[in-house]
Amino acid sequence: MNDKRLRFEALAMPHLDAAYNLARWLTRNSAEADDIVQDAMLRAFRAFDGFRGDAAKPWLLAIVRNCHRSMLEQKKRHAAQPLPEKDEIAADAPTPEGAAITSGDGRRLNAALAALPEEFREVVILRELEDMSYREIADVTGAPIGTVMSRLARGRALLRVELAGEPQ
Repeated sequence: MNDKRLRFEALAMPHLDAAYNLARWLTRNSAEADDIVQDAMLRAFRAFDGFRGDAAKPWLLAIVRNCHRSMLEQKKRHAAQPLPEKDEIAADAPTPEGAAITSGDGRRLNAALAALPEEFREVVILRELEDMSYREIADVTGAPIGTVMSRLARGRALLRVELAGEPQ
């Protein structure tokens, strides 16, 4: 067990910030992101015996994404409260990555990212903020690389439109 813990700490824990960043952008809510990351880290630790290789970041972020999807399904089943409105999103505290870009047009960028549909937002976040390769993003999302590339292109285009203030 101690070997497992040490290996987990060495391979997975360095990606805790990336896990939170993805969860924060997916949920647009810091409290829900905390819950998702906590659940994902617990699931990751429990499943770590089955992890092979050294590329823990895509593996961990796929778990975060799956925990987010599970949370959404659970909300649907239990008729939980709706997702926050656009005004509430802007009032929520920024992530460490978000704080780094809040100078100048950072708030506009955060709002524009939050306005993207989830399938585009997640690939833009993984590529632009987490600097992941197309292959890693494909591993995280479970989508083919071509789909990742098209979602990224479409997400960037929607982001440009949103930032320019043009109608879609």
